[in-house]
Amino acid sequence: MAGRHGSAVTVRGLVRGFGGRRVLDGLDLRFGPGEFVALLGRSGSGKSTLLRILAGLDREATGELDVPDGVSVAFQEPRLLPWRTVGENVWLGLRGADRRETARRALAEVGLGDREDAWPLTLSGGEAQRVSLARALVREPALLLLDEPFGALDALTRVSMHGLVGRLWRQHRPTVLLVTHDIDEALALADRVLVLSDGRITGEHVPAGERPRDHGQLAALRGRILRDLGVVDDGAA
Repeated sequence: MAGRHGSAVTVRGLVRGFGGRRVLDGLDLRFGPGEFVALLGRSGSGKSTLLRILAGLDREATGELDVPDGVSVAFQEPRLLPWRTVGENVWLGLRGADRRETARRALAEVGLGDREDAWPLTLSGGEAQRVSLARALVREPALLLLDEPFGALDALTRVSMHGLVGRLWRQHRPTVLLVTHDIDEALALADRVLVLSDGRITGEHVPAGERPRDHGQLAALRGRILRDLGVVDDGAA
């Protein structure tokens, strides 16, 4: 797959409510081209709602939205079709005579070049998530949306996937929004970490240092993010 630089994303005054409650309440944000942004927030804060709106899966929101045409999503559940092979899952929806070869290259990039003919039910959780990433990247998206894609994986597999996503992002440079509950994951991967609360962005943090980052050096920043999330009391000793 040839590299493709992402496009900017702009949101102004975004509002989305459910049952009389505003989950997103006049939200403003912008992602620069090729930027890797992580979004943190408590459960129910609207993180996944925002992602679905950016993906075009929720069209009930009001406000201004400027999103590039090429958008791909990888969810926490890989959502592979069990009656299709791994290769077929990746090239599903692609056009052109070379779609099989395109899918093969994508699978090779995520370390699964030898699993093209395997069935999804024979894959481990990490392998299935790699297929999901290959399927998202094979379309060379300008915007890649990741909705807690590592949440169901064990700790060691999650660390491996962090390295893979970082490498793929550096190679293809889409604009990325990662929705996650994991502060360490956000600090390890993102250029910028945003905190969503009460329907708006209430915190913005820029981790220092080149990837992979040293967690010890990020301890103070981690503490500030925990305060933004309301986990640590500012008045605590």
